[in-house]
Amino acid sequence: MPRKLLIVAAGGVLLLTVLGGGVAWMWPSAPAAKAPRVRAAAAPASAPLPAASAPEHSAAASSPEPAAAAAPASPPAADPRSAEGPPDTAPAATRNEVVATPAVGAEAPLDRLQRRLGEVLGARGAVETGRAGELRVLARSDRWMPVSHGAAPAPRPASVAPWSYSGMSGPQAWGRLKPEYSACAKGQRQSPIDIRDGIALDLDAVHFDYRPGSSAVVDDGHTVQVDVAPGSAIEVGGRRYELRQFHFHRPSEERINGRQFEMDVHLVHQDAEGRLAVVAVLLERGAAQPLLQTVWNHLPLEQHAPVALPGAIDPLQLLPADRRYYTYMGSLTTPPCSEGVLWLVLQKPVTLSARQIDVFSRLYPMNARPMQRAAGRVIKQSN
Repeated sequence: MPRKLLIVAAGGVLLLTVLGGGVAWMWPSAPAAKAPRVRAAAAPASAPLPAASAPEHSAAASSPEPAAAAAPASPPAADPRSAEGPPDTAPAATRNEVVATPAVGAEAPLDRLQRRLGEVLGARGAVETGRAGELRVLARSDRWMPVSHGAAPAPRPASVAPWSYSGMSGPQAWGRLKPEYSACAKGQRQSPIDIRDGIALDLDAVHFDYRPGSSAVVDDGHTVQVDVAPGSAIEVGGRRYELRQFHFHRPSEERINGRQFEMDVHLVHQDAEGRLAVVAVLLERGAAQPLLQTVWNHLPLEQHAPVALPGAIDPLQLLPADRRYYTYMGSLTTPPCSEGVLWLVLQKPVTLSARQIDVFSRLYPMNARPMQRAAGRVIKQSN
């Protein structure tokens, strides 16, 4: 029984029919095509079949199609050529060959293949003509978004925060969000804490060397923050810490003997060796706070878009007249929750109005980290 091989090539469909010891090559033609012209001669029965290279991606859909008949070739009695001899240089007329030429007006094989692929794909894709003898199949999927190869990935919007104060990325999950946040879950000296049983001592007063200067307010997606120009600093324990910025929390993160306040402001400082010191000022409901009102008047309309405050501001306006304090060693209260932070919590609160509280609450109704274990830390308070 004859064996048939079907090969999909760039120009159409190639059908190989093995008849006994002969091989017939047939190109398909339209049903109305005339009979192919046949040039026949003796072909060696032992000659190997030509190898066909498989395409990188393929999809096959077969249907019965009329093909031109091929004259069977009789095997020769003897092969005058040797396997070790030079390649066959005999003219085409001396080899078996069946060449099908389409009739005038018939659909070309490549055009027909393009049409059939288009019918199979339908609305899911398209077939485009590429270079000579090439078709490009563009398939669409409902599950996947298109990928632009070779282009840089789109930048992550700055407004997307990797952590938050609630939900799946809330404080209970901070330590698992990133490896660098591990201290949030595994740290032993975390902040904030409920300040109780402080040891009353004659501590040196904190020297506030704050000076008026330029500043800018920014909504960073977690709080309202004011970045200050260099020049302001505190001196405590023989070290000088430069003021970098101050920001707000609602309600207060610090508690004094269990009492939580309406809000607090954290003034973040850093010394020449990179060590941090944070001054915490408690805010309770009462009279309006002038400096805070200046900040509120220039709140940015968009996150991560700093707005310069007019004129110079003086951070001293945020402090109470009585500057006695509690002190302990803790951490940052936001990721990465780094430890080794010197905390200075002023004992006396500062007032702000109900309207000022409401303005901040519209942006951040709750942005305070839950209480952390004191874990036997020493807490000192100045007399």
